[in-house]
Amino acid sequence: ASEETRNGREMSLLTASQVDTSELKGMVDRFQQAEGQIVAEVHKVIVGLEDVIEQVLIALFVGGHCLITGMPGSAKTLMVRTIAQTLGLVFKRIQFTPDLMPADITGTDIIEEDVTTGHRTWTFVPGPIFTNILLADEINRTPPKTQSALLEAMQELSCTVRGNHYTIKPPFFVLATQNPIELEGTYPLPEAQLDRFLFNTVLGYLSPEEE
Repeated sequence: ASEETRNGREMSLLTASQVDTSELKGMVDRFQQAEGQIVAEVHKVIVGLEDVIEQVLIALFVGGHCLITGMPGSAKTLMVRTIAQTLGLVFKRIQFTPDLMPADITGTDIIEEDVTTGHRTWTFVPGPIFTNILLADEINRTPPKTQSALLEAMQELSCTVRGNHYTIKPPFFVLATQNPIELEGTYPLPEAQLDRFLFNTVLGYLSPEEE
């Protein structure tokens, strides 16, 4: 009797395993089909750059962030904007400049006055970091102090302003572009900042045929 019970359990486990495998294969097939449709939509705007698009999508699929390095004029910003529009997610862009302040990224508190009572209250105005896909354009053109405003958000999906803690609703991805460090007016990214990127994708020049 015990042997029959054991055999029955083994058959039951085998059947469950087969069902799980079948369902998993169906999920993988649907995922591959969806990924193919996303790439096809992106290629309606972007020519070539297959490896770069693949790495950016991998980072998005696993919940990571991606740093894209390339010369000016190599369609870095256009590619990120196109991917965001294709996925239908909320998209915001920050142009990183030397005079950008941390509050320009996270948001800040302002004083609002009630005209009827004269009572004043602090009101938090969210910055562009509260989005799904954040394009940090030319991230290495701003000093490390401002770059650090992204650290908490990229790691913990939150930000702290004037001691108040605010949660960023997922999904949240940072797709940052940077020019090669040898170009004038760039700052090296801090090690803690680099650690939060899953990929540093190097964007090269197109082939003559793609040009």
